[in-house]
Amino acid sequence: MSVVRIGLIQAHHEVSGERPLEEHKKSAVDKHVKLIYEAKKRGAEIVCLQELFYGPYFCAEQNIRWYQLTEHIPEGSTTQMMQTIARETGMVLIVPLYEEEIPGVYYNTAAVIDADGTYLGKYRKNHLPHVQAGEDPNTGFWEKFYFRPGNLGYPTFQTAVGRVGVYICYDRHFPEGARALALNGAEIVFNPSATVAGLSKYLWKLEQPAHAVANSFFVGAINRVGVEAPWNMGEFYGESYLVDPKGQFVVTGSSNATEVVVGDADLSLVREIRNTWQFFRDRRPETYHRLTDL
Repeated sequence: MSVVRIGLIQAHHEVSGERPLEEHKKSAVDKHVKLIYEAKKRGAEIVCLQELFYGPYFCAEQNIRWYQLTEHIPEGSTTQMMQTIARETGMVLIVPLYEEEIPGVYYNTAAVIDADGTYLGKYRKNHLPHVQAGEDPNTGFWEKFYFRPGNLGYPTFQTAVGRVGVYICYDRHFPEGARALALNGAEIVFNPSATVAGLSKYLWKLEQPAHAVANSFFVGAINRVGVEAPWNMGEFYGESYLVDPKGQFVVTGSSNATEVVVGDADLSLVREIRNTWQFFRDRRPETYHRLTDL
């Protein structure tokens, strides 16, 4: 069967930033586990959580205490728990985590877990802004304080429901990686994000539908909701969505509610659209040297 039901989880993290890390993690994990089971009840076969799902988007400040939220993947407790949930529910899970490779080497990562609980691999965020401003130009996301750039390329993963890829938040501004995921076979690309209203909001529903069209795949885009204290640097505006290879919106979430956004992806469209538009046939990679000159 080529139709896959996709669940996208957007949530408000309500614990204030100065609270103990254990409180942050427990609150977020408990909330997301409930939402995962809600997705199952609604027929989802694959679910993606939001960027760094088990805490606030702490990149609003520079504080080394957040390094303690890191886990090894797949040995860490959260990955292990999600493997158990995937096995119980029979759903594929995309789980964004704060990863420790070795002490002092940390990545913004997403683990991919198959429907039988098998850990398939991970993607590490490749593109990191130093400051991505919201409404207030004096605030920003200090990602390079917390993460090294990804070093795993643009892998895709054959799951029980199709071949998937991951592109995380700021990655979406770079078409080259989206094309690499397509050439590596992705039928569905997930982009878990933490994006506030401001400078780039108008791009939210522009860039990723364009990636879907240019590469003939589905895109599941996920964004947080609400304001996170004490930083109050802007409002995460939600509006998570699924878009098809024609650039048409299948389903879109609200701007302010914690919810599971569920939509169906007919993967037969991937081949149909690629055979119709033939963008891959008409590529001229031998003319693109300038892309790697600088």
